[in-house]
Amino acid sequence: MALSALFRFARGTSARTGSYEPLPLQTFGAGGSLMEEEDEDEDVLAIDKTHSVSVATSDVDTGAQLVAGDDVDLDPAEADRIRKKIDWHVLPLMCTLYWIQFMDKTTLGSAAILGIREATHLTTNQYNWLGTVFYLSYLIFEYPQNLALQHFPVGKWMSVNIFVWGVALAAHAACKNFAGLFVVRFILGMCEGSITAGFMIVSSMFYTRDEQTLRVGYWFLMNGTAQIISGFISWGTLHIKTTGFEPWQWLMSITGMLTLVTAVTFWCYFPDSPTTAWFLTREERAKAVQRIKGNQTGVENKHFKIEQVHEALRDPKTWLFALFSAVNNVPNSLTNQSQLIVASFGFTYLQTTLLGCVDGVIEIVTIFTGVHLAARLHNARAYVGAAYTIPNILGSILIITLPWDNKAGLLCAQWLTGIGTTGFVLSLSWLSNVTAGHTKRVTVNAIMLIAYCVGNAAGPFMWQAKYRPRYRVPWTIIGICYVVCPLILLTIRRILSAENRRRDAEPLDETYDNVYIEVATPDGKSVRRKVGKEFLDLTDIQNCDFRYVL
Repeated sequence: MALSALFRFARGTSARTGSYEPLPLQTFGAGGSLMEEEDEDEDVLAIDKTHSVSVATSDVDTGAQLVAGDDVDLDPAEADRIRKKIDWHVLPLMCTLYWIQFMDKTTLGSAAILGIREATHLTTNQYNWLGTVFYLSYLIFEYPQNLALQHFPVGKWMSVNIFVWGVALAAHAACKNFAGLFVVRFILGMCEGSITAGFMIVSSMFYTRDEQTLRVGYWFLMNGTAQIISGFISWGTLHIKTTGFEPWQWLMSITGMLTLVTAVTFWCYFPDSPTTAWFLTREERAKAVQRIKGNQTGVENKHFKIEQVHEALRDPKTWLFALFSAVNNVPNSLTNQSQLIVASFGFTYLQTTLLGCVDGVIEIVTIFTGVHLAARLHNARAYVGAAYTIPNILGSILIITLPWDNKAGLLCAQWLTGIGTTGFVLSLSWLSNVTAGHTKRVTVNAIMLIAYCVGNAAGPFMWQAKYRPRYRVPWTIIGICYVVCPLILLTIRRILSAENRRRDAEPLDETYDNVYIEVATPDGKSVRRKVGKEFLDLTDIQNCDFRYVL
């Protein structure tokens, strides 16, 4: 009963009607067609006179124009062909960018053992602040970035941000003190706020629910690839002997140039939506939209709907996902600390840079296996995410309890704490799967990523000099976070499962079953075609046919 009450509160009084307001019956002619003398607003469209509901073109999904009136099932072989074509043109670019952005984000940790702290005279507190300011900036600009992703073409907006952060990254090499590094790290955080949010939107535009789980895993596991490549680049820069230009400056310059090249490539080749994708014909675009019909989330809608923001703020799952994101990312402060910790075990700087590659291999293997398990097992996202957290808990305990002279044991324990990343990856795709309504999806994405920033911004302050060398206090906090995370995932699953059962017990809702829009034919005529509710930009709460994946 308590769980149903939560969703009743989120549903509110206007959930069924949403953006669609009743029209007077005299607006319609015989048979429910629009009277010509009343057709002054070309954006106003309508359903039959039985329901008397008006629909503005700004309210429906962008995919509606392509698939309106098309009730023919898409041939599975053709759907698979379209999916492979999308994979070939979209996934390589997404994977490349996610590799670049994570490598850029973690350059601070690599630069720490290449001499940046000494060259710029950083104290321990100032170094921690450089990790925190990145996420504070990310937090401040996350919601504006999400609004921009709704308003502007997604691919072009991300390209602009990539270019700006490429310039800021290269500018690290010119910094001489804490103030300069503070500014460029702030700019990096501002720009990166568009990437994960943009990728979550793009994944839901192009892929079905099951496909999203795998694709989000594929581009996220590039974080591991970034750690491997960054490790080798760092190792290589240690062998560059130049007067007046230190290894850490070479690292920033090389990664900055790679980022600028990626920005130009993205601008030229990354699609903004399946409705405008350059590599698809008009017929293929319609099929690409029809392919994701079962998601009940549509493609996108450029019209900002304040009622969907209100619903997102009332929805309990919004805040549970946000809580998970915040708690899960407190341990992510290890991104900038791990190489310093490994070096403190007694390894040389050259050994430490190469050992960092192992972290990347672990992340690749665990994310790959985790997302495939979640896609293969029915409604098992929460269970898989929770199971992958167990090694993290064990690793935290071992680091606290093992003798300090057990160098190999401490190193392996730290590697164990990298396995639980799978839970966060699954939560990203899961959130997209269980949220409908474009403005609502943008809002909940922003809230979850703001929470991600809160966890990441708070984490660095655990690593105080007074806790060296064992850092038992930070590792205890990290262990507690790893215990709490699976409990949150299982709670979300329980709430969504209860809501599915409640909806299954309700009678069918026919509120949006007969909605029509006007579509221009090739010969210039306007015809009225029926639009399925999955392309009406309804939220997951407005659409009673929506069922939550678990």
